[in-house]
Amino acid sequence: MRFCTSDECEAWLKERERLKPDTVDSSLRLCVDYPSEVNRIYYFAHWISTRLTYRQPALLWITEWGIWSSTENWHLYYRLRQSYGDNLLLDEAPGHLFLEHEAEDLASFLQLSMLNGWGGYVLTNANYTNLFFSHDEYIKFFSENMNNLDEVEKALGKCRHKQRDA
Repeated sequence: MRFCTSDECEAWLKERERLKPDTVDSSLRLCVDYPSEVNRIYYFAHWISTRLTYRQPALLWITEWGIWSSTENWHLYYRLRQSYGDNLLLDEAPGHLFLEHEAEDLASFLQLSMLNGWGGYVLTNANYTNLFFSHDEYIKFFSENMNNLDEVEKALGKCRHKQRDA
């Protein structure tokens, strides 16, 4: 695992000739609400990190924090980050690049990000399905193939708030 600056995250996308998925008008979209039971957030994070990455690298890029400061566990986040030998602040290096064998690590960081009320992207090297998770407790999945979104909906459900689907 490696931590990346915002510029390095942009370069990672550029090297793959891609944009952030929510800026691509042709992408198919599916919105999924966070589960109401907090213990199911781990299930979501683990499912995403193991099913959507196809055992290829993935970039977790945190772009929103500080919105719900009462839910943020900075101590836990920085202790987890330090366990990888990194002492940078989140705003210095908001990207987290996970290699193909680090799905469990991705699940842990994604779960903590969701519990902290943060938002950002999970961008997969495979590029079959990518996502944006919001501080407002929903995830938007993006794909060029409806079958991929059908698999997500079957496993995780969908939004009850139609305005999020746009």
